[in-house]
This record gives sequence, C-alpha cells and structure tokens, in this order.
Amino acid sequence: MFSKKKKNDIEDPIVENTADEQVTSEQAEESADAALTEEVQPEISVEEKLQQEVAALNDKYLRLFAEFDNYKRRTQKERVELLQTAGKDVIISMLPVLDDFDRANKAMDGATDINPIREGIALVHHKLKSVLGQKGLKEMESISTPFDTDLHEAITKIPAPNEEMKGKVIDELEKGYTLNDKVIRFAKVVVGS
Repeated sequence: MFSKKKKNDIEDPIVENTADEQVTSEQAEESADAALTEEVQPEISVEEKLQQEVAALNDKYLRLFAEFDNYKRRTQKERVELLQTAGKDVIISMLPVLDDFDRANKAMDGATDINPIREGIALVHHKLKSVLGQKGLKEMESISTPFDTDLHEAITKIPAPNEEMKGKVIDELEKGYTLNDKVIRFAKVVVGS
C-alpha cells in the first residue's frame, strides 16, 4: 500500500511539471503567433501615411469650416434681432409723450380758451425734447454760424445784409440734429453771399 502511494506521489510532480510545460509552451506559441502577425502586417508606406494625414487634415478643415459657417449664421441672426429691437427703448420712452398729445387733442375738442391749450402743447413739446435729449439727440445751432458742409445743406444764397454775414447762415429752414455727436440730419439753411 505504501509503495503505491509513493508511486502516485512521485507521478504527481511529473504531471504537474508537464502541465507547467504545456502552459509555458502555449504562451510561447501565442507570443510567436503575435510576432508572426506583426511581421505579416507590413509597415505603412510613406504614401499611405501622407494619405492618412491628408484625410485627417481634410476632416479637421471641414469641421472648422462648418463651425465658422454656424458662427456666421448665428451672428447674422443676432444682428437681425438687434436691428428689429434697436429702437424699442426709444419708442417706450416716447409713449408718455404720445399719451400727452392724445390728451391735448381731447382738450382741444371742447376748448373755448386757447391759452391753456398753448401751454399744454408747449409742455408736451418740452417733454418730447427732454426725452429725445436723454437718448442723445441734440439740436444744431446754425443761425449766424459759418456755413459748414459737414453740418449744413445750403438751399439757396441771398445777398448778405452786411459784410460780416457773408459766408454765414442767415436763416434756417429746417433744424439739423446730432445723435451722440454724429449728424443724423443736416440743417437746411440759407447762406449769405
């Protein structure tokens, strides 16, 4: 009995050794197969590398172009929205003046005395000028100033009443206005010659 166990004990290490050898031989075969597959795949040629780079750069270019196109569309849409709502704050500030004019029209219907209506219209006119002045609108002073083509539009020339008024504005037919120091309407004037 004892002898059989000893034989089995002796055989077991041999079986274990062969199992270890099989595992290591399988690993060796796998690494050899991997080496063969690496050797089978030829190196990428220079042309193929360049073609891959060109494809990558084209892809990058197309993405950048699409992004820029989206940016242009977005800014154009924002510009249109800004133009549509640009005058909104001015219009809102003008609504009380419009209400005052409506009240003045109602007051004129049944009025017999003209002085209170004149005073009311003068108040509305002053209110309108102050609202527009807050938004940056200024009247240009033209009478008795030298004629300037950057500010004035000459309608006609008349003989100057005196030597001092030659080349200066004698009369103003339509006022000129500036908005934030930029001329938005030229003054229509009569110039002395």
